[in-house]
Amino acid sequence: MHKEKLLKELLFKGIRSSGSGGQHVNKVSSKIELTYNLENSNSISEKERALLYTRWSTRLTKENNLILHCDESRSQHRNKELAIKRFLTLLQNAIKVDKIRKATKPSRSSVLKRLENKKTKSLKKTHRKKQNWD
Repeated sequence: MHKEKLLKELLFKGIRSSGSGGQHVNKVSSKIELTYNLENSNSISEKERALLYTRWSTRLTKENNLILHCDESRSQHRNKELAIKRFLTLLQNAIKVDKIRKATKPSRSSVLKRLENKKTKSLKKTHRKKQNWD
């Protein structure tokens, strides 16, 4: 994965941000929409692409585009930086291969300790009950 190549494939669009903000919000397009086409990308391998298709299945559009919005800041440049940062972390987390879990068995002493603890708690609760002396 080449970061420079990847950044060249991103498309940005400035949109008017929603919400309150007075006159300024109606004039300035500070919200950024980042679009990444996964199908036509040349910067990732086929293995990574297949992995991204499965991990991003709910995020992708019908045309296999990933769309991210950012309107956290009033500055369009800052929103663009934040969108790129968010995209890169999303990509790194999706490509990262999970470690295979090795099944382990609890040790005999830990099992005995747990059972002993259960017995003592059970006894403590039974002693709390009212005794019937009849």
